[in-house]
Amino acid sequence: MSALEGVRVLDLTQAMAGPFSTMLLADMGAEVIKVEPPERGEMTRKMGFGMPKGDDSAAFLAINRNKRSITIDLKSEAGQQVFHELARTADVVIENFRPGVTSRLGIDWETLREVNPRLIYGSISGFGQTGPHSQRAGFDLIAQGMSGVMSVTGEPGGEPVKCGIPVSDLSAGMYLAFGVLSAYIARERTGEGQYLDTSLFEAALSFSVWETAELWSTGRVPQPFGSAHRLTAPYQALRTKDGWVTVGGNNPRLWQRFCETIGRPELLEDERFVDNDARMANRFELQHEAEKVMTKETTEVWVERFGEAGFPAGPIYDYQQVFEDPHTLERGMLQTYEHPVEGEVNVLGIPVKMSGTPGAVRTPAPLLGEHTEAVLEDVIGSERLAELRGEGVI
Repeated sequence: MSALEGVRVLDLTQAMAGPFSTMLLADMGAEVIKVEPPERGEMTRKMGFGMPKGDDSAAFLAINRNKRSITIDLKSEAGQQVFHELARTADVVIENFRPGVTSRLGIDWETLREVNPRLIYGSISGFGQTGPHSQRAGFDLIAQGMSGVMSVTGEPGGEPVKCGIPVSDLSAGMYLAFGVLSAYIARERTGEGQYLDTSLFEAALSFSVWETAELWSTGRVPQPFGSAHRLTAPYQALRTKDGWVTVGGNNPRLWQRFCETIGRPELLEDERFVDNDARMANRFELQHEAEKVMTKETTEVWVERFGEAGFPAGPIYDYQQVFEDPHTLERGMLQTYEHPVEGEVNVLGIPVKMSGTPGAVRTPAPLLGEHTEAVLEDVIGSERLAELRGEGVI
């Protein structure tokens, strides 16, 4: 049995943040019904890396597994009526339109709560439903810039750099999934649904824990530190003979172990590095002293030596190397599903392991409208279904 078995989610999302949120719920067993425009489907089907056989992109296949797809023209009155009927059967609706769009379509929270008072309705947008920036277009890059994330990413003195992964999109998706589950638990007590509102901007900003602590405690505006930590040293990537190794010497015991492992015990008595404050103030000198030794051996040698010493360290993998590591495979982070057009497709596994009700990759990303008839026949009947198909509503 899956943890969210029996929970029906209507998915009105596109691109990254929304589909990632509904995928998290689908992975845990929720019945996620992706509602798409007829003919073209949602935008991600045609965005990014193409697949060799079909029309859907690799990006779409990556974040829409375990879902079913139906098509409804929500710009038509008949389509809106169908969606209202479908909402009567649902536990959750999730959308990521620009604020105001769902009201114009008549599928907003205020409308649907009259149809289904138990409904949990979640919205993801660039900047939230209220506030001066609510009508700004919301993209991950824009949110990273305005949340402060880009100001602390990259090397000191360098040009602005965004995080390598879309941290604003993904964190907003996770927060909304967290909010849905919280609201579902609350509904078990109250019997009532509620409205959830989160944004790419707030999600990225909420991850700025150390940075805001530095700002508010010292008055200093946080700056980029490259791979280094802003609170402790050595905690960064260091050069080796053939690459890099990451090290985590973030307390006095580990600092001592680090110096002993690299064969530089005299650094323990060096006034520049006598405590963490001194090491942070002189971290460039510390990096230089460490790399004098570390560049004489390979990354593999240093990882082994640090491991034997019980000191936290690791290589920097590219993604090909990630999936060649047996640990990745043992932890089930590489999964496959059988797609009706593409055949076997690789996807990421489930990062949360549950002993009693585990998540699973059960079904491939759906073809456009693949489940329209199966889902809607029970809701509006076969005769009405045929009429709407003839009218181009579905």
